[in-house]
Amino acid sequence: MEWQKVMERGERAGVSSSSNGGDGVDVVKEMMDVIETVGLYVGYRRTQRKECLNLVRRLKLLVPLLEEIKEIDHHKLSSSEGLKTSLVNLKKALLGAKKLLKKCSCGSKIYLAMESEAVMSSFHAVYDHLNQALDDLQYDELGISVEVKEQVELTRMQLKRAKRRTDTQDIELAMDMMVVFSEKDDRNADSAILERLASKLELHTISDLKAEEVAVRKLVKQRGVQNAESIQQIKDFLGKFRHVAGVDETIVLESPISSKSLLKCQSLLIPHEFLCPISLEIMVDPVIVASGQTYERESIQKWLNSNHRTCPKTGQILDHLSLAPNFALRNLILQWCEKNKYELPKKDSCLRSDGFSAELIEEISFLVQNLSSHEFEVRREAVMNIRMLAKENPGNRILIANYGGIPPLVQLLSYQDSKIQEHTVTALLNLSIDETNKRLVAREGAIPAIIEILQNGTDEARENSAAALFSLSMLDENKVLIGALKGIRPLVYLLKNGTVRGKKDAATALFNLSLNQTNKSRAIKAGIIPALLCLLEENNLGMIDEALSILLLLASHPEGRNEIGRLSFIETLVGIIRNGTPKNKECAAAVLLELGLNNSSIILAALQYGVYEHLAELTKNGTNRAQRKANSLLQHMSKYEHLP
Repeated sequence: MEWQKVMERGERAGVSSSSNGGDGVDVVKEMMDVIETVGLYVGYRRTQRKECLNLVRRLKLLVPLLEEIKEIDHHKLSSSEGLKTSLVNLKKALLGAKKLLKKCSCGSKIYLAMESEAVMSSFHAVYDHLNQALDDLQYDELGISVEVKEQVELTRMQLKRAKRRTDTQDIELAMDMMVVFSEKDDRNADSAILERLASKLELHTISDLKAEEVAVRKLVKQRGVQNAESIQQIKDFLGKFRHVAGVDETIVLESPISSKSLLKCQSLLIPHEFLCPISLEIMVDPVIVASGQTYERESIQKWLNSNHRTCPKTGQILDHLSLAPNFALRNLILQWCEKNKYELPKKDSCLRSDGFSAELIEEISFLVQNLSSHEFEVRREAVMNIRMLAKENPGNRILIANYGGIPPLVQLLSYQDSKIQEHTVTALLNLSIDETNKRLVAREGAIPAIIEILQNGTDEARENSAAALFSLSMLDENKVLIGALKGIRPLVYLLKNGTVRGKKDAATALFNLSLNQTNKSRAIKAGIIPALLCLLEENNLGMIDEALSILLLLASHPEGRNEIGRLSFIETLVGIIRNGTPKNKECAAAVLLELGLNNSSIILAALQYGVYEHLAELTKNGTNRAQRKANSLLQHMSKYEHLP
């Protein structure tokens, strides 16, 4: 791509002269090339996109300054060491900005999301360097016009404001990543989290995933991640996203042709254009989608049935979902197979044009009909089978909804049999993984009945009711609805009194619901804070991180701060910072910082419990985020005279 060539050219120019300073005019030209290059960067990662675009806009404001400097007498620029030094410092600051912007344009999306706070710190460092370099410029000696000086001052003010500003963290994204890191339970509710993460990180097409794989390899090769555990987490995430996209991990990662094809073909190389871009198998029934790309019918139909509306290869949104047979390509494939004595795989004759088997369609239609049967056993068996089918794959969820399965399931939530209720709420949990089904389930009036089961059902039914509310609450309108329908109090009760699995489901749902400001107040009034403090004392549950993450959310609410900031809790926090796991310490430091910035007595209490030395240790040996939080706390504490 042209912008990539320009980018590389700019980098070479920056490197070639950075060691010796270069001629003053050359340095100015190189700086203008840098700004031109960053203006051509595209595809900033969603987690840093806003900050990147703002930085590029501010850099472009410096172009008039550089143009005026460029017009200055060549001899004057070359003869003044002071001018040359200040220009070289500005160039170094611009190169630092360019390096950061390139990282946010081409780097691993997963890594940038994991280290979003560290990346934000890099932006702040860039702002500082640019501000210092602009401050050191000798404007009078350079003869810069008043208008340009005013524009530079505007840029500096914007950089200072950007440094002071603290944008609201995408807590939902952070919590989702934490849940995936720590979750050992592979229930389908996790698929909802992964699907949302894939959407937020823009890792839901095959081309996205291939680009991310390249970025991860570069990251590891360049030792951009020092921690082996972090590297493994990134790789695990990538594997999970492939699974969500319906792509076989091994096929996509390791081979242009699958091992299955190689076995069949032996030493024969199948022409690349004969391979389906999704399965990488030779195509038996090639079809053309709206973008003009060709795929194997079964593979692309599965992709579309998984609620994707884009071309897997190009990422382009499809104008329509019709599939046109590619007869010309099929004839070429047949001729090649005949010439090379290659036998095409047998096609499943039972598959319909939409990729679903007639047998599956008939089964789902029959089961949906039986949900309304007058016979108890028929109903019970139907809801059990639908529960299992909805668990298996995204296509089944769409089919069950399309064949009218959601309304009778919602009605069965009120059926006076605990087992039917249990199977029904779990079936709706599995169906709600699909984004469209979330709205359908809520629209059919399921939420009050799910809350009722949460209060009075069997242990498993209550757990899965909590998980269903979590899944439904991914939509903001459902967060409001669940709170208004008094769903928070029974979740808090489950958090206090449920099984281990029930507590975890309740915690995840309550975190998601507490992203809504009104729900924070409801949760506090329902007694969530004492329940969370109890979880901090129960080490065997392994829920300290979850409890602290919810407390961090509630600490942003005045009512929450008042209740959390008790001396006994501060002592508990200090104990976690002293003896917890690295992740525990990180979360505890974040909560203490949020509380301490709003209440000086909390800082004083923490100091009395000996937090200072533990924070000092954390700045050296904690995680990246823990080090930042600890440093901020120590800086805040330095205002108190009695500190050592």
